[in-house]
Amino acid sequence: MTLWTSTDAESATLGKASAPFAVNGLSIDTRTLKEGDLFVALKGDNRDGHDFVRAAFDAKAGAALVTHRPEGVTGALLTAAHTQRALEDLARAARARSNARILAVTGSAGKTTTKEILRHALNGLGRTHASAASYNNHWGVPLSLASLPQDAEYGVFEIGMNHFGEIRNLVSFVRPHVALITTIAPAHLEFFGSCDAIADAKSEIFEGLAPGGIGLIPADSDYADRLAARAAQAKVSRIVRFGKSGEARLISFVPDGDGMRVKADILGRVVDFLVGAPGAHIAVNAVGALAAVALMDGDVLNAAAGLKNFKALKGRGAQFKAGDITVIDESYNANPASMAAALALLAAAKGRKLAVLGDMLEMGPGDHHAALAAPIAAANTDQVFASGLEMKALWEALPQQRRGAYAENSAALAPVLLKALKPGDTVLVKGSFGSKMSVIVEALKARQA
Repeated sequence: MTLWTSTDAESATLGKASAPFAVNGLSIDTRTLKEGDLFVALKGDNRDGHDFVRAAFDAKAGAALVTHRPEGVTGALLTAAHTQRALEDLARAARARSNARILAVTGSAGKTTTKEILRHALNGLGRTHASAASYNNHWGVPLSLASLPQDAEYGVFEIGMNHFGEIRNLVSFVRPHVALITTIAPAHLEFFGSCDAIADAKSEIFEGLAPGGIGLIPADSDYADRLAARAAQAKVSRIVRFGKSGEARLISFVPDGDGMRVKADILGRVVDFLVGAPGAHIAVNAVGALAAVALMDGDVLNAAAGLKNFKALKGRGAQFKAGDITVIDESYNANPASMAAALALLAAAKGRKLAVLGDMLEMGPGDHHAALAAPIAAANTDQVFASGLEMKALWEALPQQRRGAYAENSAALAPVLLKALKPGDTVLVKGSFGSKMSVIVEALKARQA
């Protein structure tokens, strides 16, 4: 189905098409562009998308959104005053023409996982569009929204931030009917200074709710009351709490194959369902997702049935076998809350439990890394392999019997870890993206080959 015609795109952006076109999708990356996409030539700090317009047409783009015609390019162009603004214009126009029920998700951890849980839950109820990957920033949100098909029945959008006002701006495009906050935890403390400030920044999501919109907040958070107060300030018509308590409540979860069986009370209705990935944090976020479905008058039982197909994502809990060991890949991101959740998942493993941990970045001052010694002990972790200058504090806080190895970077740690592995080990790999713990994951995969 056509996503944008040249006429509709001109109207939305006040741009000028060099020739009529009809495109099926949007892309800002020629490496992932699909035939018939509109290539958006964004200009960043290090690269200018205009340098890749010819490559986009070589990859069979349907048209390109530009500020000028690059040299040697002959394809259909939509020329606008500013490509980022034009992308935002397309996003607003896509939202205005859509009859879909719209959800927005934010939080200090679990945003992408919860967005994917919602995708699986809603797919069984109608055509569902959701943000790709972690497209949750100043270009990712408008790109995802501008890609919303006209016939979609549901739209799910992830919204992130690292400074005040960012969510306020992004949610103004999305205008969700339901806004869900997964959790509030120390993340980006370098920029915010306190979790109260993080809660205030996350609560900006309530300011963009559509009239009559509903807010979902984590009942078990120390900041639940603050979030509720901010939602009330934003004139949110209804505030629902979810978690191990609240109006949507997790009753129990037990392992079942590679996933778990979950029992929950969703706004007064008990639902028993399978989730295709394990973990208390995933169970709680599944409860929040089903609460969102219920609040949109969706069929909760059919939505819950779809969660058996959900699998933990690469870098966010995906598990795989590397020869005779099991690897839990949490290498994409890290903060104290997500570290604790991952360690709790490791605690359920059989055999030796090894935690391979990299720096948690943007944390600011404090003993955040050393404090991980407590959840490590609670998980009965056998050995810790630590990487990065910040993780040196954890290494020094660990008792001798839990010290596996320490290195200043993941590349130096990888060979030491590989030599220490024993058959039957379960290895958790986790750290902020910038700590490059994916190097460890790839080394473990190579061991399997």
